[in-house]
Amino acid sequence: MLWFKKKKEKKKEYTGKPDRGLLIFAHPTTVISVQELLRDEGYDIRVVSPPPTYRTGCDLSVEFPFDAESAIVELLHRVGLPPMDVVPITSKGTEPLQFVRVKDFGRYLMVRAANMKITVDKESREIVNISGGGCPDVPFLATSMLGKRLREAPDPGEVGFSLCAYSLNTAREEMIRLIGD
Repeated sequence: MLWFKKKKEKKKEYTGKPDRGLLIFAHPTTVISVQELLRDEGYDIRVVSPPPTYRTGCDLSVEFPFDAESAIVELLHRVGLPPMDVVPITSKGTEPLQFVRVKDFGRYLMVRAANMKITVDKESREIVNISGGGCPDVPFLATSMLGKRLREAPDPGEVGFSLCAYSLNTAREEMIRLIGD
């Protein structure tokens, strides 16, 4: 029954001084604001899912360069967006989980960010499916994007208002990065 066993991925072993850390927040909207602020400031960050031991009701955290910890934390305090916790990524159990996943179905490519998925015909760049989430704006987002080419579809981050809209926008941006618009 070997075909039922998942392949084990080799995890990165962390040794010595940490080079990345996680900023933990209570609310997804704070993470989104922090992401915009830190990117505008030129920091190399990414939004990730925190490991289960650091979940606070918010399924998002910000991974950042650990050598910039004091400057980042000071900036966040100054603008009123202090993290609940700062966690160095040093060992098993503190690694962030994958927020964006990609599945290639041949002609179709699906990108998943959190629980939102967008599937696109790679040849025509037409959006053929949007699924996932549980936010009230998901049906509106889906009907406004389905059947349109990536470049013609509205930006979910501009027409939606929820974590699902943010996640769908993240998936859309990754899709555009992978296949173009």
